[in-house]
Amino acid sequence: MARDYYGLLGVGKNATDQELKRAYRKLARELHPDVNPDEAAQARFKEVSTAYEVLTDPEKRRIVDLGGDPLENGGGGAGFSGAGFGGLGDVFEAFFGGMSGQGGGGARKPRGRVQPGADSLIRTRLSLAECAVGVTKHLTVDTAILCDICHGAGTNGNSKPVRCETCDGAGEVQSVQRSFLGQVLTSRPCPTCRGAGETIPDPCHKCGGDGRVRARREIAAPIPAGVANGMRVRLAAQGEVGPGGGHAGDLYVEVVEQPHDTFVRDGDDLHCTVRVPMVDAALGTTVVVDTILDGPTELTINPGTQPGEVIQLRGHGMPRLRSGARGDLLAHLDIVVPTKLDGKQTDMLRKFKGSRDKDRAEVMSAQSEHNSGLFARLRASFSGR
Repeated sequence: MARDYYGLLGVGKNATDQELKRAYRKLARELHPDVNPDEAAQARFKEVSTAYEVLTDPEKRRIVDLGGDPLENGGGGAGFSGAGFGGLGDVFEAFFGGMSGQGGGGARKPRGRVQPGADSLIRTRLSLAECAVGVTKHLTVDTAILCDICHGAGTNGNSKPVRCETCDGAGEVQSVQRSFLGQVLTSRPCPTCRGAGETIPDPCHKCGGDGRVRARREIAAPIPAGVANGMRVRLAAQGEVGPGGGHAGDLYVEVVEQPHDTFVRDGDDLHCTVRVPMVDAALGTTVVVDTILDGPTELTINPGTQPGEVIQLRGHGMPRLRSGARGDLLAHLDIVVPTKLDGKQTDMLRKFKGSRDKDRAEVMSAQSEHNSGLFARLRASFSGR
């Protein structure tokens, strides 16, 4: 299964390059090995970097949007040489807080312990009927929630955070290096407080000072009528609670529409195939179609119906999202010619044929009205090769 590159960065499929960049820089400051030595964080940082490199490459992003994975067949992983990283300036700014020459540069403010939480993504399978009428899905999600012991403070009992001794509350440490440019001052988040400017000597026993814990919970997700495969429904503040009990991110519920036994969906329209015996096509008949929203609906097949004809029932298709309008139902007629006849049936057809002297098999002109559509499709198929 293709990786969810958008989900790794916590952005939607319509995210701009600037939004991708902001999301990546935010995660990089939290997960970079110079900031977070935890092995799990380093592994996630590699995944986030790979996702950013893929989505900032137009060709790779096109493959992702088509449902593929550009790295599935041995593609390269994340690196810092790709064009998507916007140059070394962005890398230093994202990871180390900027770079300045001799005697220059101002210090950043400590980022603080309380940070907003990340967005989450969950997929849910819906039948065509559920997509048509809308439904409330009860889902199980596994996210970080507020610690019920310290309520986000991260401290044990009445203890309080203290100023970090390593960075003296600045949230960053600086070092001076000599280069061909002269002395270069670089800054990076403090490894002790991870940029918060303070530490917790007596952390909460349940959350370890993070202010949040992971938990599995049930939520009710209202899915509106008219959703289609791949659409996402946003549930505000139902995602990950941030470090220090920060405001929770959003939860996105992605719709996975299941195939239907009778209907094929094309946007707001529904298509089905109706098999009609040859005699019924000649004499005319009616057939009942069990529609999604309107129940059994009678379809009238006129006398003399030809193979390939399409009967359109306006307003019997899918509802349009956030609109009272509906698409159409299109019934494609498949005229069935009997393959096995007994003697009596054969005699009856021969008598019928004898009564219609003008009905003979013949080769039609390519310019005839009957063949115009056929030859147009043939010409299109050959010209596309």
